[in-house]
Amino acid sequence: MTEPLPCSRPSATATARAYDSVAALYTELARNELDAHPLDRGLLAAFAEHVQVSDVEPGTVAELGCGSGRITALLRDLGLEVFGVDLSPVMIDIARQTYPDLRFEVGAMDDLDLPDGELAGVVAWYSVIHALPEELPAYLAEFRRVLAPGGHLLLAFFESEDDPVTEFDHRVAPAYRWPIDHLAGLAGEAGFAEIGRLLRSPIGGERFRRGRLLMRAPADGGERRE
Repeated sequence: MTEPLPCSRPSATATARAYDSVAALYTELARNELDAHPLDRGLLAAFAEHVQVSDVEPGTVAELGCGSGRITALLRDLGLEVFGVDLSPVMIDIARQTYPDLRFEVGAMDDLDLPDGELAGVVAWYSVIHALPEELPAYLAEFRRVLAPGGHLLLAFFESEDDPVTEFDHRVAPAYRWPIDHLAGLAGEAGFAEIGRLLRSPIGGERFRRGRLLMRAPADGGERRE
């Protein structure tokens, strides 16, 4: 089994342990989640195209909070050079077994073992929802650090119609819903420019609206705001 990662944040350690405990069940429940969501698939395809037509080299993308690797694999199928990172060692073991041709690493997405400007793209698909609201700026700053000038960021999250941020009873670990304007504002403070956004209404058994933000780091490198 993959060795656990020592986490600097107690909230991240608790989240990793929670996902370890339900990894097999969660993987099965989420396996085909995108089948009924053409808007989600379309936005992931749009993200892939933005990365592919940019002049950022070498064009590597990281899915941060990759879980069992299903989104990482989809991004690969969309033509991206991609790898996944997750706090949960058990999830990473499942991802490696399911997609042996892809690279997966145990790691903390707010303290990545990557040089500055290493990536052309970052996808955080429902992974920032577990960050404490006061900690999220540090996560966004780390995304900004590892992205090359002109690199792209895609955030997926549960949207809140109310301000401030709303905690909710996620099945696995404590999680938060974000007003889309609030989250976009924090990303702007971290140095990102918004390209587009999507709000999707709940369907089936879903409880909440889903938010998506597609953003870009300044093409000239810009100034990182701490």
